[in-house]
Amino acid sequence: MPNLKTRLDNVRDRIQNTARRCNRDPLSIQLVAVSKTVSAETVREAIEAGDVTIFGENYVQEAREKINSLMAYPEVNWHFIGHLQSNKAKYAVRLFDLIHSVDSFKLARELNKQALKIGKIQSILIQINISQEDTKSGISPDKALDLISEISRFEHVAIKGLMTMPPYFNQPEKVRPFFAALRDLRDELNSKGIPSVDLQELSMGMTGDFEAAIEEGATYVRVGTAIFGERK
Repeated sequence: MPNLKTRLDNVRDRIQNTARRCNRDPLSIQLVAVSKTVSAETVREAIEAGDVTIFGENYVQEAREKINSLMAYPEVNWHFIGHLQSNKAKYAVRLFDLIHSVDSFKLARELNKQALKIGKIQSILIQINISQEDTKSGISPDKALDLISEISRFEHVAIKGLMTMPPYFNQPEKVRPFFAALRDLRDELNSKGIPSVDLQELSMGMTGDFEAAIEEGATYVRVGTAIFGERK
C-alpha cells in the first residue's frame, strides 16, 4: 500500500485535475481529510507530509482528545461532519471551526446559545437529506427554506452553505444527480434573498465519488479511505 504522503499527493492531484477539467479554480475546492478512528500520530503525519489543514471528525469525544494532543498545529481547522446531538453543542462550539451537519432548529438554537457564552460566531452548514431516505439524517429539501430562514435570525451562528450524504453507489455517475440537486437547491435558496444568508459552500463527495461532486460544484470534499486506508 502506498505511504501516506503518496496517497495524499494522489488525492490532491485528482482534485486539481478534475477542477481544471471542468474549468474551476482548484483553490475553490478544499479537502477535508476524514480522520475519524485515525490516531493523533497519523493525523500529525498527514499534517507534516501533505500540507493538510482541514480534518473531519464524527465523534465529539474522540475529536476532543485528538485536537488537544495536536494543539501545536494552530493552522489546522477541525470540522464536525457526523450527527451532532444538542447536548454535545457546548463541546462542539469549542472544538470545531465548521459544523457540517446542522439539520434542526433545536440544534441550531443550542449552538447559538453555547457560542454566545464564549463570544464566538459558529459557522455551520445545513445538512440536506437530498435523497429523502429514512435512514439518512438531514432536513428534506422542501423544508430547507423555512429552517434556514429561522436559523438566520440567530446572531451567533453563520450559515455558510449546504451538506449532503447521498445514497451509496459503487458507480459515481449514479450519485451525480444528487450532487446536482444540492447545487440547484443552493442556487434556489440564494435566489430567495434570505437576510444575512449567502450560501457559498457545498460539502459533498467522498472517496468513491468526489470527482463527480467537484464537477457538480462541491467546495468541500470529505475524503478518508483514499488517504488513510480502510477503517479498522
